[in-house]
Amino acid sequence: MSENINKHETFTQAEYMVMKDDLLRPIEKVGKAGKIWIAFLVAVLLAGVVAYIIQETKSKYVTTSLRDYTMWGIYISNFLFMVAIGLVGVLMSAILKLTNFEWYRPLSRIAEVIAIGAIMFGGISIVVAMGRPDRLLNLLLHGRIQSPIIWDVIGITTDLTACIILLFIPLIPSLVTCKNHLKNLPKWQLKMYNMLSFGWQGTPEQWQILKKTMKTLTALVIPLGVLICTITAWLFATTLRAEWDSTNFGAYFVSNAFLLSVAVMTFATFVFRKAYNLEKYLTEMHFDKLGQAMVLMALIHGYFNINEYLIPAYKMSGLHENTLLNLFVGKEAGFYWSVVIFGIIVPFLLPLFPKMRKPLPLFIISIVVLIAGWFRLYLIVIPGLLHPYLPIQDVPASWTHYFPSAVEMTVVAATFAGVLLVVTLFSRYFPIISVWEVAEGELEGKEEIFNYK
Repeated sequence: MSENINKHETFTQAEYMVMKDDLLRPIEKVGKAGKIWIAFLVAVLLAGVVAYIIQETKSKYVTTSLRDYTMWGIYISNFLFMVAIGLVGVLMSAILKLTNFEWYRPLSRIAEVIAIGAIMFGGISIVVAMGRPDRLLNLLLHGRIQSPIIWDVIGITTDLTACIILLFIPLIPSLVTCKNHLKNLPKWQLKMYNMLSFGWQGTPEQWQILKKTMKTLTALVIPLGVLICTITAWLFATTLRAEWDSTNFGAYFVSNAFLLSVAVMTFATFVFRKAYNLEKYLTEMHFDKLGQAMVLMALIHGYFNINEYLIPAYKMSGLHENTLLNLFVGKEAGFYWSVVIFGIIVPFLLPLFPKMRKPLPLFIISIVVLIAGWFRLYLIVIPGLLHPYLPIQDVPASWTHYFPSAVEMTVVAATFAGVLLVVTLFSRYFPIISVWEVAEGELEGKEEIFNYK
């Protein structure tokens, strides 16, 4: 009996060591392609910084297409997109953890890093749109709690803080694993692991505290994530614009965010699977589950989309007529129906077929959904601004239409590069898949695994 137990423990430890080698390998060496990718992202980010400096020094009226009607433009639609994909941490990490769906384990850290990067650059998008960053502190010191903008600031900062803590707490055991296993790294990197691990020893008491803390934070992040999407929707719903005059906006935004979260998770999972050779841990089963989740989220969002547009279109009141006709048969009709087809119908119908839930087909579908999702939010912001309650006579022609300038597009591209850079750099210095969480879920003898350094 004891001999069998010893063989079983030896097998478990061997499996765990193989897993550590596989999941820590991306940290050991950055290849030429990885360096080129990082350099490219840094270059795009710096181009965005330069474009922003030009915008602030030469005035927005000269460098952007923002005018009295469209005073927000793609900066705010990009902010909405970042907030939406920022919900991925809630969906893939928090909800699946609490509901005991075991397949979340290899995905949770990827989701949390994406959420942090998206929320960070979503907040930056607001600062870029508002201008006068030197007055940002006044928003915190003298802001009125009655203002939905203050609600959004509080929600974003609180959600970002909670997501960082939720990422860091389960990362602590992985830091010790990196310190003990990766001996060929620079000394400063090993010292960083040692400092951030806060003397972790892996005792039963420490594991108990860690898991209890994770469970509490997980329960906290869910309402925070949903709240930030809802408050963002209220920023529009509390504004006197025909297209935004809706009590459905909160649920509409949240359902859209969940759909985009599944899409961005599918995209990231495929990229990491190929780039880091993680096919053993990011399996076809995960894509199958993500495909099923995509169908469900597309169905839910489709329901709220019908509620958002069908009833106002049925009544076709003077309040909504111009906006709806513009979307359905007017200048924006091509955009609108493309968004409906590629952003709702495609993710609902195609993943119903098992062959479409394979990695490559689902990856392509996720790209289509993300692009359509960005334009969906563009269509919420821009047409709503172009149809004010009190039109002004004899306005300049530039007020009546909007197309983003090169400066605006460069800044927006920089925010995407920033998110990708955050995710890339994290994966180069920390395990992008949690070794101990995967081991706990997949290997037998899991109580003994925690003792292996």
